[in-house]
Amino acid sequence: MNDTTKPTPEQLRQALADSTLRPRDLAASLGVSEADLLAARVDGDKVTRISADPDNLLPGVETLGPVMALTRNESIVSEVEGSYGGYRPGEHAGLVLGDGIDLRIFRRHWVHGFTVVAETKAGPRLSFQVFDAAGDAVHKIYLPKGAEPEGWLALRDALRLKDQSPQLETTPRAAVEAPILRPEVTEALRGDWAGMGDSHKFPALMRKHKINRLGAYRIVGAPYARRLEIASVGRILDRLAETGTPSMIFVGNAGCIQIFSGPIGPIKTMGPWLNVLDPGFDMHLRGDHITEVWAVEKPSRRGPAVSIEFFDAQGALIAQVFGLRSAEGDHYPAWLQLVEEETSRLAEEVPA
Repeated sequence: MNDTTKPTPEQLRQALADSTLRPRDLAASLGVSEADLLAARVDGDKVTRISADPDNLLPGVETLGPVMALTRNESIVSEVEGSYGGYRPGEHAGLVLGDGIDLRIFRRHWVHGFTVVAETKAGPRLSFQVFDAAGDAVHKIYLPKGAEPEGWLALRDALRLKDQSPQLETTPRAAVEAPILRPEVTEALRGDWAGMGDSHKFPALMRKHKINRLGAYRIVGAPYARRLEIASVGRILDRLAETGTPSMIFVGNAGCIQIFSGPIGPIKTMGPWLNVLDPGFDMHLRGDHITEVWAVEKPSRRGPAVSIEFFDAQGALIAQVFGLRSAEGDHYPAWLQLVEEETSRLAEEVPA
């Protein structure tokens, strides 16, 4: 749907008033974006358009103290409580290394920004919300319930845009890139993979061979990539909880990757959702969206970096899980044992 055929702001406000759906679901039903729904409600008070530039927003958020950071994609939501800090800007990518909040920021996707006052049973809930050019959520920051509003109000006013129009210009959502399979580069890919030396060189390796992540996994074969059963994801999450093994869970979209580090509690299944509902960390995963699962091994300075990565039917990466190495201890041996439990019952292994 282009901007000329979108419902008017008045129509969107009426749809919001009439609906009991969550805004994200209502937006999908109307053929608009979540940001379009927010823009329709702009009033300079409850909903205000602000600069989405992370260089302006994130240093200001550092001054607010404890908050909740939310990052999602179509299949998973990660909510982490902590404080923003250590923001390092970058022309392409920046990062946040705060107390509990660990983010990778891809600034060109931080396009539309809003502050929102949501009325809840516990009182007003204050947030900053950032969306990409298509109007899809990139990152949201919520103040705790009952938080004093002074700092939030000051930052809102500092970031307020002159344009407070209820209409939003959006671009079509980019299609998910299908797996790129180039069997002719298999041997060269395997050789370069073995000589990577650092897992952070993996993007350069993909560019060199003109493939993408899922395409690389499908052709490189064992021991670098092993395809697992879909049920492996639930089993590994359960085993992380049972054993208390700390992990790193990467959840992201084109504009932001959010990393939770630590142990998780028992997995609570609700319909298609696999949920972690821990103090300071909530995660909600649509298990029925998972269509491919891979155990991936990449060289690193501290030994192999081993991850479990899962994808949806379009080939989009849903999330990655790694073992945790920290100053307090190396939990990788326990993580490797959990991965080995799954690779021992491989659904499919691409031969070398």
